[in-house]
Amino acid sequence: MNQLFRRDSISRPALLLIAGRSAGFVASFAIPVILARRFDRAAFGTYKQLFLIYTTLYGLAQFGAAESLYYFVPRSGAEAGRRVCNAVITLALMGATCCAVLVGARTSVARWLVNPDIVHDLPIIGVFLAFTLVTAVFEIVMVSRNEHLKAACTYAGSDVARTILFTLPALAFGSLRAVLIGAVAFAALRVAALVIYLSREFGRELRVSLRLWRDQFAYALPFALAVGIDVIQSNFHQWAVASRFDAATFAIYAVGCLQIPLVDLVCSSTGNVMMVRMAEAANEGKSSALRLWHEAIIRLASLIFPLAAFLLLAAHGVIVFLFTSRYAASVPIFMVWCLMMLPSVFAVDGVLRAHAQTRFLLVMNTARLAAIAGLITWFMSTFGLTGAVLVTLVVTSVAKATGVVKIASVMNVGIGEVLPWKRLAATAGHAALAAVPAWWVQRTLTAPLLLTLVVSAAAYGTALAVIWLIRVSWRQPVGRAAVTRLPSGCPTEET
Repeated sequence: MNQLFRRDSISRPALLLIAGRSAGFVASFAIPVILARRFDRAAFGTYKQLFLIYTTLYGLAQFGAAESLYYFVPRSGAEAGRRVCNAVITLALMGATCCAVLVGARTSVARWLVNPDIVHDLPIIGVFLAFTLVTAVFEIVMVSRNEHLKAACTYAGSDVARTILFTLPALAFGSLRAVLIGAVAFAALRVAALVIYLSREFGRELRVSLRLWRDQFAYALPFALAVGIDVIQSNFHQWAVASRFDAATFAIYAVGCLQIPLVDLVCSSTGNVMMVRMAEAANEGKSSALRLWHEAIIRLASLIFPLAAFLLLAAHGVIVFLFTSRYAASVPIFMVWCLMMLPSVFAVDGVLRAHAQTRFLLVMNTARLAAIAGLITWFMSTFGLTGAVLVTLVVTSVAKATGVVKIASVMNVGIGEVLPWKRLAATAGHAALAAVPAWWVQRTLTAPLLLTLVVSAAAYGTALAVIWLIRVSWRQPVGRAAVTRLPSGCPTEET
């Protein structure tokens, strides 16, 4: 029964969400690749600066309203419609405020980023931000109500539509302004789809409730502050580079910090389902929460450890193949950036949020931001552009370790039990061992870049599969021997 619980509680819903988002994975990944090839480095750097502004404000302005629905909707029952409406109205007000601020402060922002070309595009980004903030609740509501298939389809449709409306204007008109107009059109379509969905699902229950809003605000405020600090610290290294170098240099750094959509979609999908399951299993005791967390960690590690190992090996080929040799200077930055995937395996923030430890999150993220801000100048002067991401990696790793210690305290377990140490070590060892054949291919094969990447990826995947098969075949005889040694009368697993 425990095995069935572990297999179905997170894996199936999370895999469904991952499958939906994976439908648009290749397409959405193409956006920066196409734009980097279509625009010169200065124009692409301006695009990255605009979306750095957008990403930062998008994280700050949500104010915890959307993410709080993971906590409230599974527990709310008949009140869910009012909880959702409260979140939508809050996000709409925050979006309008952000848009007004960007319009009013556009000259100051352009001066700060040493990029006068950004002035005329900031109002468009403001409109895009306002629309996307409203729709931040879309998939969250679906996941919170266990409508995983709907959420998967919505993720897939949104990813594909975004890619089309970002890249076609760039290819057709070759201008950044056209890309931004296409982005606004995509966001408007999302708003329309959200209104239709919420109206059908909640009907008259979709109304504002000030009484419920106070509860949501009390929960969301410390969480919003924690997330706000997290957003600032996670983007601080990019702001530090953007404010000190021109747009063309920032383009080099931004390419080095290449987002791998697969990592985000796997971590967010697994973490979101884990939080909902922890909320539903709140009455089953902390041992259930620990099992759920261990399951999520192993699922994430099984993908992220091998992915990070291979990308480290193939960093030069990946960057040059995707972005051309104009961005070869991004390779050392990208190698350090790949290591940033590893702390996400532990899903620390999701567990702390599921246990309402939002105040601790706030303190942890504040300390992390202070450490990055205090150290980044020294790291950049010592290691150059790579230092900006290196300091983020070091401080983030320390913060995640602190979070694990806190979770051990909350769950009343020791450090030896709080993580599945042996399974994590085995997964990391397999990922490292499988890299040996891929490393040999990289060193010896003389072939076009794409062919080298494909062959080394095949070598890595084959080695990983062989290691897994050896492990399975080794465990099966041990399992059979253990059963045969059972004393007579002892029940077997099948009994």
